Amino acid sequence: MKIIIIFEETNKHIEIMAKINLEKHIWEGWTVGDFINNLEPMFDMIMRGQSWKKPFTTKQEVKEWCMDMQSGYKKHIPDVVNYFVAKAKIK
Repeated sequence: MKIIIIFEETNKHIEIMAKINLEKHIWEGWTVGDFINNLEPMFDMIMRGQSWKKPFTTKQEVKEWCMDMQSGYKKHIPDVVNYFVAKAKIK
């Protein structure tokens, strides 16, 4: 099992932002990691302001975008959404 833990470190405090199982099977051979790898380049462009789409500011915006952009699978995948929310440090 391959787990990624995203955390934010401040002066005296470490907060676990997300714990993601990248190998969890979701749909027709696709894993959480596959969906993340597929969406990450677009997500990074959006968050850098290099897209027509404005950077995300809420978890709901990330969730809706992920469902729209996931290849062939249009349901909410909590681990995928949580990964991008943590990466963008959206509360």
